[in-house]
Amino acid sequence: MQVILLSDVDNLGLRGDIVDVAPGYARNFLLPRRLAEKATEGRVAQVRRVEELRARQEARTLEHAQEIADTLTKTVLRFEVNAGPTGSLFGSVTPTDIVDELWRARRIRVDRRRIDLPEPIKRVGRYEIPIDVFEDVRVDVKTLVVPEGGELPPEEESPAVEASGGEQAPEGEEAPQAEAAEAAAPDEAPVAVAEAESAEAQPEAEQPDE
Repeated sequence: MQVILLSDVDNLGLRGDIVDVAPGYARNFLLPRRLAEKATEGRVAQVRRVEELRARQEARTLEHAQEIADTLTKTVLRFEVNAGPTGSLFGSVTPTDIVDELWRARRIRVDRRRIDLPEPIKRVGRYEIPIDVFEDVRVDVKTLVVPEGGELPPEEESPAVEASGGEQAPEGEEAPQAEAAEAAAPDEAPVAVAEAESAEAQPEAEQPDE
């Protein structure tokens, strides 16, 4: 059956994606946790409209893309997150989160699939996130993932944590595996036409077995 994702789901898709899943997986996992909704004809039409509106705000020419890239090189994204004492996040920072923050901070639209982050960020630290703004136009965006109410140590005291091409370097220890409950934490903000009309909208992967 088809569903519309209401949150990024590992190995399945990003928020706003329309994906095919096993009926049992949808009934027993995605729908009860509000990670997805049924893809009715009306909702699919709304999602398509969201995607079209967002696409109009992305870079459409090389010149425009270079202007965006210049802005992004001067941008530092900051995420304050709930983290444990070892720096592991209770949750993660995903491509959708980065897209949302780029829009909030800079009013810049980027397709989430152009963000080179194969795995969500699951530890505090400093990252360089590669973004393909346009064909042959790539920029690394500085990103700080900071524990709530705290700060990262100065770079000279603690080696920078970088994500280059999605690779994440550990801060002195190997990052532990996120617990299943954390990985499945839903983003309860649904995709809505109202978001699209305010330019705040957020529009496949292997399907788990039933």
